[in-house]
Amino acid sequence: MKLEDDRFCFVCGEKNSHGLNLRFTLSDKTLSTEFIPQKYHQGFKDIVHGGIIGLVLDEVMVNLLWKLGMRAVSAELNIRLKRPAKVGQKILFKSRISRETDKIIYTEAEAKDINNAIIATATAKCIITNGNLSYGDT
Repeated sequence: MKLEDDRFCFVCGEKNSHGLNLRFTLSDKTLSTEFIPQKYHQGFKDIVHGGIIGLVLDEVMVNLLWKLGMRAVSAELNIRLKRPAKVGQKILFKSRISRETDKIIYTEAEAKDINNAIIATATAKCIITNGNLSYGDT
């Protein structure tokens, strides 16, 4: 299966009117984005659903690799939710590469609130795809 970007990614696709439409900034091999979750992103009352936080953490890690010219997808994702994120309050996401091998790139990311308190951390094992999706044993 060939991986193509038709600009409808739920997180970053500018053509997806139902998506998050996040924009990313690459600086010194670190990728960052900001997100202000709305009421429709909640789980419990006024608390952002943990799956939304995980979704953006995954995206900020894989998007980093694509922006660095590495065609990769996440094959394993680990998320640790540390404190609730509040609806309507800005969340800052940042990712970086922690280690590389020939076929696997290990990434890490964090989500922080505006007071610099950690909301969540994540790690991912990403596999190089060369533009084709084929999950192997990783």
